[in-house]
Order: sequence, then structure tokens, then C-alpha cells
Amino acid sequence: MRILFVHQNFPGQFLHLAPALAARGHDVLALTAEANRRPSPVRVVRYRNPPAAGSGGLAKTYTETATRGAITARAAAQLTVAEGFVPDLVIGHGGWGETLFLREVWPAARHLTYAEFYYHSRGLDTDFDPEFRREGLDARILTAARRAHLLMALADADAAIAPTDFQAATFPAELRDKISVIHDGVDTVRLRPDPGARLTLPGGRVVSAGDEVISFVARNLEPYRGYHVFMRALPAVMAARPEAQVVVVGGDGQSYGPPPGAGQSWKQRFLDEVAGRVDPARLHFPGRVPYADFIALMQITRAHAYLSYPFVLSWSMLEAMSAGALVIGSRTPPVEEVIRDGVNGRLVDFFDVAGWSAALVAALADPAAAAPLRAAARATVQDRYDLARVCLPRLLALVEGLAPGRPAGADLPGA
Repeated sequence: MRILFVHQNFPGQFLHLAPALAARGHDVLALTAEANRRPSPVRVVRYRNPPAAGSGGLAKTYTETATRGAITARAAAQLTVAEGFVPDLVIGHGGWGETLFLREVWPAARHLTYAEFYYHSRGLDTDFDPEFRREGLDARILTAARRAHLLMALADADAAIAPTDFQAATFPAELRDKISVIHDGVDTVRLRPDPGARLTLPGGRVVSAGDEVISFVARNLEPYRGYHVFMRALPAVMAARPEAQVVVVGGDGQSYGPPPGAGQSWKQRFLDEVAGRVDPARLHFPGRVPYADFIALMQITRAHAYLSYPFVLSWSMLEAMSAGALVIGSRTPPVEEVIRDGVNGRLVDFFDVAGWSAALVAALADPAAAAPLRAAARATVQDRYDLARVCLPRLLALVEGLAPGRPAGADLPGA
């Protein structure tokens, strides 16, 4: 087949799938934003960046995504004119609007969308945290207005992929039959325990397996990933464990939810809140780190804290488990889908600051007790999320099952 991937940050979720399809003899091309300079495993063409967003309002999200979709569609049409490329299958991420109008360009192609998350005004992320949620009808309307492009993308697709059952279940029941639940996959060969792992922290301190290390990782340090709860738990932990080193990986920006306020960052706001009650010499903020350093940290850490609103599950949690880390996770649905308390990790109520302090102190104090949990965590990822043995074969079967001439949805695995 001729297969086109469409993703503004390609390869994104298709890092392994795209080159695997190329290796099987398919003609694979990717269309991405001109600002994206991530290394690509396949040939890439680019569409121009959309103009800067205008004013807010109910239509803001749809205006932005539809504009990006229109620019992508025009670039796709030009691709056919300039190169004669007419795909049999288009695979895209529905979240940014890029796929919205591609069926207008290639009506005969099959279209597969990545269904990552569908917003709800109640019961998921937006009303989860009483400290930051916006109350009232207007806030609920604004959330509901953000999902128009997601509904359009799924309705117009022949099939869809969601990485977890929780994420698939956020979409309307009438459309869930289109969604196959297949995770992107974890490279358990690369992400494996290594008792010889070492990591140099900012300032030059070197940590290794056996040291009292607590880790926290997020793309950006913000409430959606529980950064505020984690920071509030640290004073009691650092007081109880004077040798503990705390490594907090993540950027200063904002990925999800409301901004922290003009001239502020969530990182600094909650660091200021605990100032004077934590030892700054033992609290390390390396920012965003190279992937090799992340792996080393997961191989070294004695306790890895992972918190999330009822939202998209981070790759980092499964990667930590694969590397043999003890993950102490929030008792929220995306985490509970993977972690069973006392079996392959620990669970703590998201807002229970004292509970987080106690769980982290216990993990530091008795690492031997966590050995069975660490082994079970790695086994969970190997059994359910292994890239080579589980996820990639299912993804390839799904994609090749959409070949022209086959009825949409025929023999598709894992719905």
C-alpha cells in the first residue's frame, strides 16, 4: 500500500509503526508541520504552519483545528499534483485537526485516526481538581465546545486506535465500535533493569542503583500530572529521609489545563510554596532530559511517583515499570487500568498529601520489600504492552486489514 502518516509532531505515536510498515514493503510517507524538526524514520514532507490563534471564545478550538485541517488538506492536494502520491491509507492524529478534510482530497482512501481523548465537562479531567477547576455552566459549555473536531475526525474515519481502554471509553458509545484498543508499545528490551546504571545530576552529583532516589517525570511540571501534590508531600519525606535525593524531570511550560498566571510557572509556584521546608541541595530540577538519562533514572530510582488527572496515560509510567521501577501511582482510572495496589506497584489517592509522604518514605526505607512489585511491574508491561511481541503485531494487522478492497473493520483485532 501507499500509506501517508499525518501528524504535526511526527513521528509522535507512530515512531515504531511507520518504519515497521516501510520495512514490510509499503510506500510510507509522512506529512508534518514545517516547524517540526524531530528526526523521522521515513521520508517527510511539510505543510506551512497555521497563523497564530486569534481571540478566544466558544469557537476558538474548532477555528484553530479547522484552519490547520484546511492547510493540511491543501498541502495534501499539492502532494498529489507534485509527486503523484495518492495514498491507499491515511493514518493521522485527530487531536489537532489535520485529518478533518483529507477525505475531501482522497475520498477513495481508507482513513485511520488516533483517538487519544474525548473531552467531557463532568467526571474526567476538567472538574477533577477542586483547586483549579472552573465552575458553572459557562465552563462546561467551553469544555463541550472543544470536542467538535474530535467527533468529526472519528465520525469520518473508517477505523481508529486508542492506546488504553480508559481513553477509548471517553468517546461516544455510538462510535466505540470503530476503536481498536492497541497501545503504541514499550521497548522492553531497551527499557530493562540495570543494576549498573548511573546518572549525573545538575551540579555534578552522581547517583546509582542503591541510592535513595525519588523520581517524578512529566513533559511539563503542572497540576494535570500532580506536580502540586508531589511537591507538598516532599517536606515530610525529606525530613524523614535525610539521605534522599529527589529528581524532578520536566519543563517549565504548560501542556494541559489553565495557565498559572501572568509571569508565573507552575514549577516555581509550588516550589515557592514549600520553600524553607525542603533541602534545595537534595532537590534536583534537570528540566527535560535526553531519553538515555530518563532510562537511567528509571533504572536507579527507588520510588517513582506518577500522578495523573483522569486523562491520557503517560508513556513514562509504563516505561518506568518496564525498567523495573517501583511506581507509586495515583488512584485514578488511567493508572488503575495498569497498576494493582500491592501487586505491581502502589496506589495512593491523588489528593492525599500525607498518604504520598508515607508511601514514599516506606519505599525508601525498605527497598527489599518492593522487589516483588518491581518484578511484577515489568512482567505487566511485557505481557500487555511489549512493542515487539504484543503491540506492533496488532498494529500491523490493523493497518494491513484496512487494505483497499476489504470492507472497513473486517477482521480488525482488539476492538
